[in-house]
Amino acid sequence: MKESKEQQLELSIQEVAAGQSPWTRIRDWWLPEQSILYDRVLLWLALGLLAFGLVMVSSASFPVAERLTNNPFHFVIRHCMYLTLGLALLATVVQVPSDWWFKGSSGLLLLGLALLIVVLLIGHEVNGAQRWLKFGPITLQVAELAKFFFVIYLSSYLARRINLVQENLKEFFKPLCVLACFAVLLLMQPDFGSMAVMVSIAVGMLFLAGARLWQFFGIIITLAVVVTLLIIKEPYRMQRVTSFLDPWQDPFGSGYQLTQSLMAFGRGDWLGQGLGNSIQKLQYLPEAHTDFIMAVVGEELGFLGIVAVLLAVFAIVVRALLIGRRGLQMDARFSAFVAYGIGIWFAFQALVNIGAAAGMLPTKGLTLPLISYGGTSLLVSCVALGVLLRIDYEIRVASVKVTPRTGLRRRRASA
Repeated sequence: MKESKEQQLELSIQEVAAGQSPWTRIRDWWLPEQSILYDRVLLWLALGLLAFGLVMVSSASFPVAERLTNNPFHFVIRHCMYLTLGLALLATVVQVPSDWWFKGSSGLLLLGLALLIVVLLIGHEVNGAQRWLKFGPITLQVAELAKFFFVIYLSSYLARRINLVQENLKEFFKPLCVLACFAVLLLMQPDFGSMAVMVSIAVGMLFLAGARLWQFFGIIITLAVVVTLLIIKEPYRMQRVTSFLDPWQDPFGSGYQLTQSLMAFGRGDWLGQGLGNSIQKLQYLPEAHTDFIMAVVGEELGFLGIVAVLLAVFAIVVRALLIGRRGLQMDARFSAFVAYGIGIWFAFQALVNIGAAAGMLPTKGLTLPLISYGGTSLLVSCVALGVLLRIDYEIRVASVKVTPRTGLRRRRASA
């Protein structure tokens, strides 16, 4: 009798599953129920981009590694080392309650400021920029850590004082003063790109926190004026802007990097030249495995490959924003703002990286999250993903059970 009931249950499950439309199955996969205790879509998207990044870094870095170190696998080995460490950090951070980050937000803020000061004193200099601290074989870019610590601090501040931020001008300007301290230290390195990312994070999070429109537009106008003055003040920044507007005016000087990138996109056409068949990475395109890796993707995998990468990155950003929205619905303000901050961070940095490679924005020296070669960026991105997965897990555990959507789950529950 027991076997017959189990057989009937299996048959009923198969019948319901067979009756589901493909769109219903896609919806259930994209928006799983609360009974699933982790965001499987976010996890698989992240692991897919990490694997894709390893493949593309391997393809793009062979020529430059051979020229610099006489070992074509030099950057591949280092990327694998950072990738392994990043996955270990992700698995570790998932076990850390979000309340730990909330309580330690002030300490992390001070640590980020201290690291930015230390790198100005004893940092390693490359191409006129002093942005790195060296610890044996590991090189640490402190600006990446500063972005993450700033997201944690600002989320903590908004969670504690969101009502005051919406009503009191003084409370609204306090986080902006902290941002100004970070911006000054970053500009002294100089690292204009990381400063732009942190500004976008602050503006986006304050807007989502319910800042008044006149305050929001006041920030935008002020930032526009400041950025314009910073560009005019430094000749190399002005040169980047002018070369971005017309790179073909000086194709062998200030516009060289962008023209080579555009040629890579042009050669890729719709379907690309095939994986490993890029010509521009053969000493023509500088920083092919870091800042301009999307140019290699475009040349080897074509327009369709670029679209696939854009959709994957956009999907991760959407997942982060959905987690943030659910956090606000559960009144988990800190978790919600952390998720929002990480989503804005990934979105803006990917936008600037891809836009610069495609000639739509001036070059800023920012990596493409989860894909470009860059040890610290990869490690911090994995930590951010671990925090997102933990937040999603805590929200699912704390949420009230809802009525299942499908007959399949109703039958399982009744069984």
